[in-house]
Amino acid sequence: MGGGAGTTGRMRWDTCMQCAATLAAAVLAVSGAATGGQRPDALFTIGTPDGLSAEFGLADRLWPDYLKVFPRPVVYTIGKSRVRDWPYLHPSSNDSWAGGRPHVFTIQFQVQAAPAQPLFLLLGLADAHPTEPSQVAATVNGIALPVQRAPCGTGAAAQDPRAWARPAAVTFAIPQGAICQGDNTLGIALSGGSWVIYDYVMLTPNAVPPTLEEAPDTLAADALAGPMKGAEEIIFAVRQRGRDGHWYANFGYYAANDRHVLYGPGGRLCRLNLRTGDLKVLLDDPQGGVRDPQVHYDGQTILFSYRRGGTPYYLLHEIQADGTGLRQLTAGPYDDIEPTYLPDGSIVFVSSRCNRWVNCWLSHVAVLYRCDADGGNIRPLSSNNEHDNTPWVLPDGRILYTRWEYVDRSQVHYHHLWFANPDGTGQMVYYGNQHGGTTMIDAKPIPGTQKIVASFSPGHGQNEHDGVVTIVDPASGPDARPFARAVSRGAHFRDPYAFTEDCLLVASRHEILLMNGRGQTAPAYSLPDPDRKAGLECHEPRPLAPRPRERVIAPRAHPERLTGRLALVNVHLGRNMAGVQPGEIKKLLVLETLPKPINFTGGMEPLSYGGTFTLERVLGTVPVEADGSAYMELPALRSLFFVALDANDLSVKRMQSFLTVMPGETTSCLGCHENRTEAPPPANLLAIKRPPSQIEPIAGAPDVLDFPRDIQPILDKRCAKCHGYEKTGAGGPRSGGVILTGDRGPMFSHSYFILSALQQFADGRNRPQSNYPPRTLGSSASPLMKKILTRHHGVELSPHEQKIVRLWIETGAPYPGTYAALGTGMIGGYAQNSLDRSDTRWPSMKAAAAVLAQRCAGCHQGSLALPSSPSDNMGMPPWEIRYDSPKLRFSRHILYNLSRPEKSLLLLAPLAANAGGYGVCKKPGGADDPTGAALAVFANVEDADYQKLLTAIREAKAHLDTIKRFDMPGFIPHPAWVREMKRYGILPHDLPADAPLDPYAIERSYWRSLWHRPPPTQAKPQ
Repeated sequence: MGGGAGTTGRMRWDTCMQCAATLAAAVLAVSGAATGGQRPDALFTIGTPDGLSAEFGLADRLWPDYLKVFPRPVVYTIGKSRVRDWPYLHPSSNDSWAGGRPHVFTIQFQVQAAPAQPLFLLLGLADAHPTEPSQVAATVNGIALPVQRAPCGTGAAAQDPRAWARPAAVTFAIPQGAICQGDNTLGIALSGGSWVIYDYVMLTPNAVPPTLEEAPDTLAADALAGPMKGAEEIIFAVRQRGRDGHWYANFGYYAANDRHVLYGPGGRLCRLNLRTGDLKVLLDDPQGGVRDPQVHYDGQTILFSYRRGGTPYYLLHEIQADGTGLRQLTAGPYDDIEPTYLPDGSIVFVSSRCNRWVNCWLSHVAVLYRCDADGGNIRPLSSNNEHDNTPWVLPDGRILYTRWEYVDRSQVHYHHLWFANPDGTGQMVYYGNQHGGTTMIDAKPIPGTQKIVASFSPGHGQNEHDGVVTIVDPASGPDARPFARAVSRGAHFRDPYAFTEDCLLVASRHEILLMNGRGQTAPAYSLPDPDRKAGLECHEPRPLAPRPRERVIAPRAHPERLTGRLALVNVHLGRNMAGVQPGEIKKLLVLETLPKPINFTGGMEPLSYGGTFTLERVLGTVPVEADGSAYMELPALRSLFFVALDANDLSVKRMQSFLTVMPGETTSCLGCHENRTEAPPPANLLAIKRPPSQIEPIAGAPDVLDFPRDIQPILDKRCAKCHGYEKTGAGGPRSGGVILTGDRGPMFSHSYFILSALQQFADGRNRPQSNYPPRTLGSSASPLMKKILTRHHGVELSPHEQKIVRLWIETGAPYPGTYAALGTGMIGGYAQNSLDRSDTRWPSMKAAAAVLAQRCAGCHQGSLALPSSPSDNMGMPPWEIRYDSPKLRFSRHILYNLSRPEKSLLLLAPLAANAGGYGVCKKPGGADDPTGAALAVFANVEDADYQKLLTAIREAKAHLDTIKRFDMPGFIPHPAWVREMKRYGILPHDLPADAPLDPYAIERSYWRSLWHRPPPTQAKPQ
């Protein structure tokens, strides 16, 4: 609960309590007022006091659409307005996504007689921003009430208005006489801080906020006597939380230091009798780790992941319910976690055997694998570049799991529920992939229903999957947001297991709890204080009881084959295909998003400036028939996606997800981002009347594009004469303020930065958006391509050059064409999201900073400030670019030239034109300038301060020449890149430290090592 004189949770005002009955009997009726909640004496109540905000407006669309749904100030008239006319969320004046301005919510109401007793305005809050409390101002008929400070919340309800977060109340005492007979107006506005989320708004003579429902004392007894009868014993794991804050990073080690592990010591597997409280420890390893127990169908054998003390890897083990018979199932230098039994006796789990790293963090990835009951015959079921998590078997035999993915869209929004057959075929979204902003994880079926229960972890997910226990009904399809119902009262629960919709077993920090369908809880077990002090917590409670096997689905994959097949019914069908004419799409460009062998930060740099996190390989094209159908053969177990192309090979529509075909699988889709609830139209498809199309490679084009190698030579030949640093017969210097030379800046080349900052290619830009309208992404929407096609200032590219630029755009417009560039060749990089400002310690850079402060800061202030060194990002990292900010004009990425220091704009702009500069920067004339004309900052290159700046930039160039960028002779990849390539078997372990390396060739071998290979005993000619 926040501070402030009027903010209260259970404040008692005796005089108001005494007069409540009198007021109710008096003629104090509000015209058309709703009674609402459990407060019959209230003059009005907007909403229902229940700790939730789902009844309000915008709750079905969420905060990003605030300005679309409420473009005008909110005015709510009691007796006339609907509850949906009041937004669930109230922005502060600080919230830029809502315009960065005050939003006054106005309430109009009438009273038949002026109140004789005190009244109170209660703002019941379901939630609020977790770290930025706002100031809440209220007015009554123009009279300002004392400003209150909103409390901090959890933030969970912003993404899910059905979530119980941290209910609170802000109370305003209304001055006597402020409310008058007849028409009255209340105003509410927020300043500073950030948003709040409403539970209710109430005008009442009672200052005490309504009491919310408490858990019945019989909750546990009712559960044990009812849905849990016969399942009174449970198992659970005890261990420390993962040491990284991300939901997925709780195994393995950090990229730069393989001794920096993401787990802590201490692991136990426990068996608890819920009725008697008897606890038996089945396995205790003070230096090890225990996680993810799963009970066999027989109710006696327990499958779990165990890291033995003194070893670094979690591996699959089994143990009997009495603590005997511990046996190890899997082995190797990998982490095998989150296992579950399959009804045919085998096991599905997730594993780091996939040999890849999180695209936007510095930890390992684990994806779906399967093995036999004894741990043998391990094979992958997924090609995901990011995490798969928490597989569980549905009653129909399919595997329900979490899939995190992003193909040129936001890295932190899309981690939703998918399902697949136990052999990996039929991968399809189960729920949520169109609705970003929640991590849906730990999902399991609810017995006797088609529903599931899951943890909806807010935003990008919380540590150890903490979230809102949520029940999902898939009956209306994967995008029906109202069919997900929050159950828990808060976002600090995990690992839910359902007996019924009204009886759940959950973990929360150091406790095991029973929870009913209204989110009320009863404790089942709590760790003793010494365990809590040691950082141990409870995880993964499961009933220790027999259960029926699910349906066994016959295998549909054929591991001996290298490919699968995909049939597309009609590429012109879809939810956002307006304007696309039948026959307009002629072919599909087939692309592959490539795994990362290592990663060092949460951003995308230096792979792109605010864009793609991955390299994308061009496989080729397949034809689309006149009826929109296509039928193709695709490489198995590869992460593929498509760009629909027109007759000119320009993009019409782009996938921002990936698909995988298993070996020998034949699968299909209806169209382009089609509605999954629609039945396929009757069709006699032209494409399936012939054999499947083979992917046709694109002649003369590299499959992985590299900007300095493939694009810069085109710019040098066609563009640099005008867009360079020198004046030429064709134009320049820097025509239009644009530089397109390959000179290196602190992180990117100048041309790459300029094309990115001026948004000359349309690539998704890490935005939380999917399913764009046609021709809004890719080559057809890119200003650069439009300039090329319209022969900008008479410049004409050859067909081959046009093709190279077009393919570079379609593949995400990367800067390097190798992941070996990661973590190298940068001044001011972001190791683990921490900006490296070590150049500020150089004496030359200190001197240069003093020059900038003395000679430039008089004009360059605020948004026009200059970077103090090549590492100064001026508060704008690549993942938080503000394209409308003047700071981009003065970015370090363009002002510092580390190829030709004397060509740095930091020097040329303030240098007089007659001295070889541009004379752009001026200073007001002084006493020595009787004409009053402006003067150049540096009259000539002999100026001592000019020389200080030049010296600092030359030192930065020398530093870059030493550490080397990927496109520089003698480049050496990061030692961790080399370490991992040795671990994957791509490089020999005894490789000499000075051995020459070709990163491009090595990474091709790395990617090839991940391709599907038929088992030796099953290999057949293709």
